[in-house]
Amino acid sequence: MSDLPPPSRPYRGAALLHAVLAAVILVLAAATDGDLGKAAIVAAGYFLVATGWSWFRFRHRDSRRAPEHPTTGGGTGAGNGDGGR
Repeated sequence: MSDLPPPSRPYRGAALLHAVLAAVILVLAAATDGDLGKAAIVAAGYFLVATGWSWFRFRHRDSRRAPEHPTTGGGTGAGNGDGGR
């Protein structure tokens, strides 16, 4: 795992990154006189698959971080200031 803090808005960041890369596909197709219709389909497919995969991975990582058994405030009484009574 990275020592960097997680981004504040990872879903938006992933969507923006993949939108920019999809636009690069379109720009390259236009610059090389390619078929823009096919390039648009490829760019849209890339955006949907890559963004979906990123979001899936974020959700999977977040679910692994979540505590499995949240504390309910019960227990032995130790550490709550009542001397264990």
